[in-house]
Amino acid sequence: MKRYLLYIYSLAALLLSGSARSAHAQSNKVYHPLIHTLQTIVNDDWLLDDVITLGTDDWVNISFDHFSHDYHRFVYKIVHCNADWTPSDLFEVDYMDGFNGQPIEDYENSLNTTMLYTHYWLDLPNDKIQFKVSGNYRVEFYLDEEGDEEDDDSQSASINAPFANSAQPVAVACFRIVEPRMALQATISSNTDIDTNLSHQQVSFTVGYNTSEVVDPATEIKPYIYQNSRTDNCVALVKPTYTTPGRLEYTHNKSLIFPAGNEYRRFEIINMHYATQGVDKISFFAPYYHATLYTDTPRRNYSYDEDHDGRYLIRYNLAEHNDTEADYIFTHFSLDMPHRQGGNFYLTGEFTYNDFTPAYQAVYNEADQAYEATVMLKQGAYDFMYMWVPDGTTTGQTGPAEGNFYEAENEYQVYIYHRPFGGRYDRLVAAQQVKFAQE
Repeated sequence: MKRYLLYIYSLAALLLSGSARSAHAQSNKVYHPLIHTLQTIVNDDWLLDDVITLGTDDWVNISFDHFSHDYHRFVYKIVHCNADWTPSDLFEVDYMDGFNGQPIEDYENSLNTTMLYTHYWLDLPNDKIQFKVSGNYRVEFYLDEEGDEEDDDSQSASINAPFANSAQPVAVACFRIVEPRMALQATISSNTDIDTNLSHQQVSFTVGYNTSEVVDPATEIKPYIYQNSRTDNCVALVKPTYTTPGRLEYTHNKSLIFPAGNEYRRFEIINMHYATQGVDKISFFAPYYHATLYTDTPRRNYSYDEDHDGRYLIRYNLAEHNDTEADYIFTHFSLDMPHRQGGNFYLTGEFTYNDFTPAYQAVYNEADQAYEATVMLKQGAYDFMYMWVPDGTTTGQTGPAEGNFYEAENEYQVYIYHRPFGGRYDRLVAAQQVKFAQE
């Protein structure tokens, strides 16, 4: 137990130090040391992009775990954002029917787990909240201590102390709502403007629009392009190569060339009693389980695998209800390679919220000549990479540990926003997720 509490306090310090990062980042964020596994899943399909269509039966499920069996009253606030994830100029009444400050009403304690937690979940829209406009949405979660039934003398209460100020969200979840008003067609090619079938992939796309709705397409239409939902190498506000009435064409643009990377590495911790894919051994050090993954090495060739482009799926193979029966396991990563100067390696994938924070940094172990990291993860199937971030930069590089190979079957997300002259917010008018396939 002492080992775990030390881990929690260390993690608390890391999360608090990271909370100064931009609150307007696109990816989900967790700022509380007892909250884990924050997920947004659309239409109960973990492989879908976090986009729902306005005026349809689509919904987004947002969930997280809090490490306690005591009830905590979490309330949520929905914020409409511009294309760059800064708050828009709209009032609440402009973008939704309903009121902020609603509590999360659905929660359930974990069952037969070594790590005690309560699973909270929220569906949007719901009978209390309906959305009126398209765009980016941020859901901020706050701990309402006045409604909290937790014993003030408990260990977790003391950890909650830094978050007593209700102005500080404990977690933030992000998703988008699209209203399809423009025609979008995107393609990916390994025949780029800097190499052919080597180490890069290039995005091209066209946007068709109604000329009666767009006066100045160069300033009104805002494209945002992501690779595997990563936020660090997002390309925004790229200018069209060709413009004709009712059509914009984005081709032969060097800013739309991405290092191809490699397929994500994979592992499964779906059972705590025996090792599964990518796991060398499972151990029990009371009171928690530990999974040691096979030692990784830098990849100098393309490694085909049916990965899920950075996603993860919560799963315990003996459970009837994964959300509450899956346990948490301390998962140990190692990358066998010489020490590299001038930057740091980070684990990256959806489970790290695609952010380079100290909690997911791989630290070099001189004795073992390897980069190592330990992360407490809920049982499931995971994709990940080792991303190198040079000092003084915020963009990750796949080359040093994963390599860059044109064959990598990456997914790209293209979002088109429109703000007409005099408009107060950015409307999301087209969205497409396209996967690269070898030509």
